[in-house]
Amino acid sequence: MKIRNFFTILSLLSLTISANAQAKKFAIHTVAFYNFENLFDTINDSRINDEEWLPNGAQNWTSKKYKQKIHNLARVLNEIGTGENNKNSPVLIGGSEIENRGVLEDLVKDPQLINNDYGIVHFDSPDHRGIDVALLYQKKHFQPTSYINIPLLIYKKDTKAKDEKETEEDKADKDKIEVAQDNRVYTRDILLVTGLLDGDEINVMVNHWPSRSGGEKKSSPFREAAGRLNRKIMDSIYKVNPNAKIISMGDLNDGTYNKSVKEGVGAKLKKEEVERFGVYNPFEEMAKKGNASLFYRDAGDIFDQIMVSETLIEKDYSSFKYWKAGIYNKPFMITTTGQYKGYPLRHGNNEVGFSDHFPVYIYLIKEVK
Repeated sequence: MKIRNFFTILSLLSLTISANAQAKKFAIHTVAFYNFENLFDTINDSRINDEEWLPNGAQNWTSKKYKQKIHNLARVLNEIGTGENNKNSPVLIGGSEIENRGVLEDLVKDPQLINNDYGIVHFDSPDHRGIDVALLYQKKHFQPTSYINIPLLIYKKDTKAKDEKETEEDKADKDKIEVAQDNRVYTRDILLVTGLLDGDEINVMVNHWPSRSGGEKKSSPFREAAGRLNRKIMDSIYKVNPNAKIISMGDLNDGTYNKSVKEGVGAKLKKEEVERFGVYNPFEEMAKKGNASLFYRDAGDIFDQIMVSETLIEKDYSSFKYWKAGIYNKPFMITTTGQYKGYPLRHGNNEVGFSDHFPVYIYLIKEVK
């Protein structure tokens, strides 16, 4: 009889534990990055090289095309990361290839996004094409407390030892590296934004590292310098707050396996490899499985990445932590016919597409008691 009572009590205890586990609730937020690919307005800016993206320029970039581009991007941004687990659009969106603040204001006012009430953090970068990075944030969930643009100081002399013959695709690169008289290579700044995500402090870096113009090996030192600068910024944040949560996202123009990411940033493939103050890159495993955020000559790669600090992969969900990652590549964003079938659907002669990159995203979750 006592044995029967014991197993009855044990069974009830198991049911109670199971019920409590099932009753756990989590707040979930999406953090995304998207290379908007040539988000230019139709107004000439004499300070930058935007002539190609004017009504009389090579792209015949009219007001109608511009509005369609804005509408297309807004559709994607509104849907990234939404589904059964999360109905809300991304609370944080890093973006690149942005001409100015004005195009972002048009973007967040699109009918598909306006109800999300996105704020904007943007600075003009010294890039010769005038393309910048920025962060959009949902005001009801994220409140910036500080933000700064950090210049990437790199010089042409840094590549002399690794010179190589320029290939045809390098010559055609739309993002040519322009060198000033002082040998400085002017590229995009790194944007650092610190703020409160539903009360939790988060540090976000938005990157667009130097292109591969001139060849991958020749230009690699520029991206390696960008990786080291990311690491330096992280270390500076940790000196102020050893428990800081840091997200670094962007178009790195390098794969997850390249020296700039693996050695410069110090990103690791597996969570268990990440040491104190280390960095986890969930997109490395995705790349190994053949996933891609962009394609060139039938070869896919993941240049668009979101990396997280060791403090975001801890198993204590009393504050926001990393859950999982993804690449947003719905059918309407993909070219369905011709030479570029399967590639991201970008702007062409007969169609205003989305971008030559797919956006990437991660989920952050927090237990709600």
